[in-house]
Order: sequence, then C-alpha cells, then structure tokens
Amino acid sequence: MSNGKATGRKLGRRQLLLGAGALGAGAVLGRSGRVFAQAPAIVTPDKARPQTPSGLMSGDVSADRAMIWSRTDRPAQMVVEWATNGQFRDARRIEGPAALATSDYTARVDLSGLPAGEQVFYRVTFRDLADWGVESAPLIGRLRTPARDRRAITFAFSGDEAGQGWGINPEWGGYRLYETMRRHDPDFFIHSGDQIYADGPLKAQVTLDDGTIWKNVTTEAKAKVAETLDEFRGNFAYNLMDENKRRFAAETPFLVQWDDHEARNNWFPGQTIGDDRYKVRSASLLAAYAKRAMFEYNPMRPDPNDPERIYRDFRFGPLLDVIMIDERTYRGPNTANR
Repeated sequence: MSNGKATGRKLGRRQLLLGAGALGAGAVLGRSGRVFAQAPAIVTPDKARPQTPSGLMSGDVSADRAMIWSRTDRPAQMVVEWATNGQFRDARRIEGPAALATSDYTARVDLSGLPAGEQVFYRVTFRDLADWGVESAPLIGRLRTPARDRRAITFAFSGDEAGQGWGINPEWGGYRLYETMRRHDPDFFIHSGDQIYADGPLKAQVTLDDGTIWKNVTTEAKAKVAETLDEFRGNFAYNLMDENKRRFAAETPFLVQWDDHEARNNWFPGQTIGDDRYKVRSASLLAAYAKRAMFEYNPMRPDPNDPERIYRDFRFGPLLDVIMIDERTYRGPNTANR
C-alpha cells in the first residue's frame, strides 16, 4: 500500500504477515488479503478505572497462609493472583469479596496453600461492579513465608505513627523510616500500636524551635479528633497516603496490634471523657469505631469464633514465636496518672 491507495501488486506471505502486524486495531485483514476498516478498540481511560489510593498489604503470614489487603474507590470485586515467580507463570487466581461502602471499599483475601520458606508474588486488581468489563490497574506485592527448618529471621518493629502533630511532610521526605526499613528487607514488620493518633489533629504548618516551618499534608479527617467511624477510617487512610509506607507494605508483611491512640490517649472501657474537644464522651464507643476501622484497614485474619479479637500468635519456624497482645480491650479503670 502507498499513500493510502492499493498498488494492485500481490503480496507474498511474509509481506502479508508483516503488514497485518502493522495494521493494529484500526483495520482487519480479510481472507483475500484485502483490508477492511474497523473501529479502533475501546481503551478505558485510567481515570475511569477503579482506583487504589492506599496500595496493598500482606499480613498475618504463616508457613502456608497470608492475608492480602487493598482498597479501592467504588463498589468493586477484589481479585488476587499469586505465584512463586515475578512473571506470574502458573499463577493461582482467587475471586475475592466485593469492596463496598460498608467497609470503606477495603477488602481482604486469605491465601492458603502457600509453599513454606518461599518468596510469593501477588497481584491485586479490582473489577468494577457497575461496569463489569473495567478493572483497576494491577498492584503487585511480594512476601516471604516462614520456613519449617532452622533459618535466620530478620524482622523490624515500631509504633506511634503520625503522633504529636507530626504528619506527612513531603518536603522532609514523608515517613522516611519506612524506606529505611524496606532497604533492610525484613521478613516481617511488627506494628506495635498507635497506628494512628485519632486524638491528635494535624495543623498545616508547625513552627519549629529554630524558626523553620514543618508542613503537614492535611485532610478533613485529620482536622479534628476522631469521633465517627468515617473519621477513624480517614485517620488510617491518611497514613497510607505516604509513598514510603505503601512501598514498604507492598514488600513486607505486617503483624499489627493496637494501643491507646487508635481511640484516645489512655482510654479504658467504660470511661467517660472529660475533654471539651469531644462531643462523644464514651471511650467505649470511640474504641468500637476505632477497632472496626483498624480491622478494615489492616491485613488481619479475624478469628472465626471472636472476629474482633486482636491478641493472637504466629510461629516462624522452629526458632521464633511472635505473640501479639491486647493491652486495651480487657483493662480496668486507670488509677491516678502519677
């Protein structure tokens, strides 16, 4: 073909195949070798796909199981694939649950049958429930399952995230500790509580002692103390806005427990709050919202007999047991704080 007109000469087989490859989606090659016009394939714009603003995470890993978590922005079905290679050859596919507004569009899949002592790659997509043919761009993560024999184990642990008024400051590099931990490539990470400071609103700017300005990313949920389920959810979503945390979470399984600031400083069951910042005065009600949001926003495996139980234990081969405790749910009233 030349200048959009047929030359009339016959094409050899090799030329025919090369020409067919160059035609792309805008034309069809008939049996006779003639070219017929065809409407171009419909490509869904990225903005029209389900979005995944909080990335993905794995957690509660054992030798043969792992919880996979992610979040989207609309009603969508979570789909997870996993393999022991980064090319996802012979991948297993799990059609997961629907992510709906009732869980703030979070969803989890419990992978089973994983090989012990192996690196596992997993891929998460969300299928739009309102438009079945549209899927999110895939997210890819990896994890290591505990070995059954004696091997060296590396883990990291920390807590108290975005507390005392210090949130995500992009000019400072965000939550840089997550990137530092990622570079050490731990087998897992223990978040030992105070994942959020629900009682610690963030100001857009804080003046430091030397006169420099600390600039927080701010959101509506972080503008006041958390008192509603949506405000607690917003606190968890805030920390996942940090790209360091999302990158770390995609490569390192989490083991999570809570402390007091997920609800309010030094709270105990049955407490009546005397803080004028709060319209909700029941610490138990705040804690119920906090616990719901924490389970929604973490790759935690609910106990079938006690779905809100936080304490649990994990065995990492013959050398290490990890016991996660709960120092809030069952405590009595505080004594004088002295």
